[in-house]
Amino acid sequence: MKNKIYILFAIVFLFQTNSIFSQGCEGDEPVTKNDSLNPITVKIFGYLQSQYDYTFNDDNENSLQFKRARIGVRGKVYEDFSYYFMLETSPFIGGVGSAYLLDAFITYDKYNWARVSVGAFKQPFGQEVTTACWNLTTIDRAVVSDQLVAPQRDYGLMVLGGNKFTKLNYSVALMNGRGLNVEDNNAKKDIIGRATYKFTDFMTVGGSFRFGYPNNDDDTRTTVGGDLALVFNNLKVNAEYIYDEGDYNRAAGGGCGSEPVELGERRAGGYIMAAYDTKWKVQPVFKYEFFDAHRGIKDKGYQEMMTIGANYFFNDKVRLQINYQAHIETYLNIDNDMLLAQVQVRF
Repeated sequence: MKNKIYILFAIVFLFQTNSIFSQGCEGDEPVTKNDSLNPITVKIFGYLQSQYDYTFNDDNENSLQFKRARIGVRGKVYEDFSYYFMLETSPFIGGVGSAYLLDAFITYDKYNWARVSVGAFKQPFGQEVTTACWNLTTIDRAVVSDQLVAPQRDYGLMVLGGNKFTKLNYSVALMNGRGLNVEDNNAKKDIIGRATYKFTDFMTVGGSFRFGYPNNDDDTRTTVGGDLALVFNNLKVNAEYIYDEGDYNRAAGGGCGSEPVELGERRAGGYIMAAYDTKWKVQPVFKYEFFDAHRGIKDKGYQEMMTIGANYFFNDKVRLQINYQAHIETYLNIDNDMLLAQVQVRF
């Protein structure tokens, strides 16, 4: 296993890129120093997502809440070092009930071809998970992203390079594998990586992997994923497939506070999503997804969902999202379709 890790790190050092893409929630725009006399920069950022949920069941359950309420600081210090710090303050996410640390990492960025970050950040896995939360096309990530890429955040060390202007993007990380706010409980580490390549202005292909020890030094977990992004003028199409097998940490929870489900020995899922940018600032959205929590066992834990909705952009800082989620579960006979509405403000 150690030999595989060394080989992977050697491979990523061979690629030379110009900048990095963010492993936090802010995006991938670089923060530069002011001048030689004042090398320290401070940028305060964040966003609020106020949301209304309505469930079409016998009780007509509905709720007003904050999907996310995040504030952070990022910047540059001492020329070759940058920092990133973010808090989640929404009491409705993660089951914490109060503000808690979400991201906190330091990056050594002297060399464009290989930047190194250490701290707490997102796992570099999957197209949808690595998309900033404020930039998601639908209100919720796909079920497969929340259930199989868990924990979505962890403590570790990462080598990464590339940004939205380069053809190649890559990241490889060694992480505890236990998630935030808990100590590691074994001597092994997870290795997680992702790479994307932009073949043309119309097509980008990505691949992700994870090999780890979620609970002890013996039982392993292996996860692989592939994704595709297509752009045809104003039409955007995204697709992703994730396969996962082996042990998993039941205490890690799902992404962004989602309730974790019981998984079988093998599990898989995927989605395809289309969005169209109109001249009226309205973006219609359609998304189909499926998730098989017990792959190979018929009618156990299998579910599908279609999301139909629209996004309205008041400007680049204010957005309204409306989604109707049509749920299909082969193992349940309940009414649980949902209508979601969210207003987002970034600063």
